Amino acid sequence: MEENSRTLRLEVITPDAFVFNDDVEFVLVRALDGDLGVMPHHAPLIASLGIWPLTYTQNGVKKKISVAKGFMEVSDNKVTVVTPAAELPESIDVKRAEAAKARAERRLESKDEGVDYDRAELALKRALLRLDVVKTFSGQ
Repeated sequence: MEENSRTLRLEVITPDAFVFNDDVEFVLVRALDGDLGVMPHHAPLIASLGIWPLTYTQNGVKKKISVAKGFMEVSDNKVTVVTPAAELPESIDVKRAEAAKARAERRLESKDEGVDYDRAELALKRALLRLDVVKTFSGQ
């Protein structure tokens, strides 16, 4: 990419696949210590990510990707996000996400001592994230 380029490469990678690999104008992520915006030719950095949508602008249009933790590296005009789970809005199964949300809510409301509340809270956050991404950016 040339030095005066107005884009940077965004790669979102899970253990199973490249979820996204294209040029974008801007990337916004939620790091563990706050939001980070990355524009072309950003200084190198590494950050841990929370469960939050990754927002990017491509051809002037804002889009989101569901990202469930991981880390981000910025280097050589490229943003690489490595995460255990990421989904594009068109890949999200809404019924499955709604069922996961309901399951997590039932577990959190349960008085059963065998319930792992931390795990249920994380499952709820992931389900809410997926529903937010799909409803915001796919018109559902």
